[in-house]
Amino acid sequence: MSARLSKLLRGAAVAVVALALLAALVAWLNVRGEAPLNATAGESAPADPEAIVRGAYLARAGNCMCCHTARGGEPYAGGRPLETPFGTVVAPNLTPDRDTGLGAWTAGEFWRALHNGRSRDGRLLYPAFPYPNYTLVTREDSDALFAYLQTLAPVARRNDAHALRFPYKLQASLAVWRALYFRPARFEPDPAKTAQWNRGSYLVQGLGHCVACHAPRNWMGATESAQALGGGLIPMQNWYAPPLAPGHGEAGAAPWSVDEIAQLLGTGFTLRGAAMGPMAEVVYGSTQHLSDADLRAMAVYLQSLPAAPDAEAPAERAGAQTLKLGGKLYGDHCAACHGDAGQGAPGAYPALAGNRAATMASPNNLVKALLHGGFPPATQGNPRPYGMPPFKQLLSERDIAAVATYVRQSWGNQGSTVSELDVLRAR
Repeated sequence: MSARLSKLLRGAAVAVVALALLAALVAWLNVRGEAPLNATAGESAPADPEAIVRGAYLARAGNCMCCHTARGGEPYAGGRPLETPFGTVVAPNLTPDRDTGLGAWTAGEFWRALHNGRSRDGRLLYPAFPYPNYTLVTREDSDALFAYLQTLAPVARRNDAHALRFPYKLQASLAVWRALYFRPARFEPDPAKTAQWNRGSYLVQGLGHCVACHAPRNWMGATESAQALGGGLIPMQNWYAPPLAPGHGEAGAAPWSVDEIAQLLGTGFTLRGAAMGPMAEVVYGSTQHLSDADLRAMAVYLQSLPAAPDAEAPAERAGAQTLKLGGKLYGDHCAACHGDAGQGAPGAYPALAGNRAATMASPNNLVKALLHGGFPPATQGNPRPYGMPPFKQLLSERDIAAVATYVRQSWGNQGSTVSELDVLRAR
């Protein structure tokens, strides 16, 4: 055997050993803190009526029905597709049908799905199911949620296959992602904080999974913990979920009162702004059903988030011609509701003057509202919300850009200029 061949074989052996060690590390990282598959056999969901009632409430807090109900389908029977940059993930059936739903599951297996992100058959679950947040849910709450789901009417609906691109559809690829970005955790109350603050933290970080939208994601789709609730563009939807922490010069919760934050979460509307787009769906399906105490707890927690430094440079003013066109269009189409001075109308239309939701670094939400209309959710506290008609059939990209710029740069607002390209991107 030549010296060169011997060297190549030694190199190949070292590479094989290194790959084997790496695979073993990835495998270990995917099972740490996890009970063996047979450790939950024979468990049954609690039948306590109080637990079932609490589970129904927790299902609302997690907005479970929203994702697990196809348009026109049976509640919780799955089938709703979720578009991601990596392909389409389809939500499964959560009804207690034994063949196609959760009927054959145990409470322990359901807990493992929430806490460890692993299905009953051992498959790794995709984080479109937000187990990186649900891992914080307590076992008691998991059991209550499972008990409630077991009381639903069984629906025989087989789960649709995901349509993910290569290599994202591989369990091995998912295992690597989990090794890098997921670790099972438990919610640890902060003894230096009040019970109200800790309750809000538990809801926001856990079942509420607010970080799923209100945080930037890296190229592998993972949220960066250091930038939690720092705002981000929602993939595939082009709605911008603003930072909730103060100091970004955007729509953080700190300048709002606890009452105002709780009102927005509970009704979808305040004079400072209205929930639209994906947030309207959250309010409609989830937060409007929470107790006043929980809404206020979430508000207290959001107000306490650590501030981040403002990094945005002062915006340059648009040209006089753009502002003149925007002002005319605003007067023709917007002033009747939002007021000549952008003051809004209490109980009906939010103010635009001083509205940071209209002056965020990303103009997407304002542009999308102008293009497609703005429709706050119908809630118990605001059953007949005033909507805003779409203007995409009436106004050109130039017009939309001009009126958006006018709103962002009038009445003391300091937003940046909106271009026609911004409008095209938001479409």
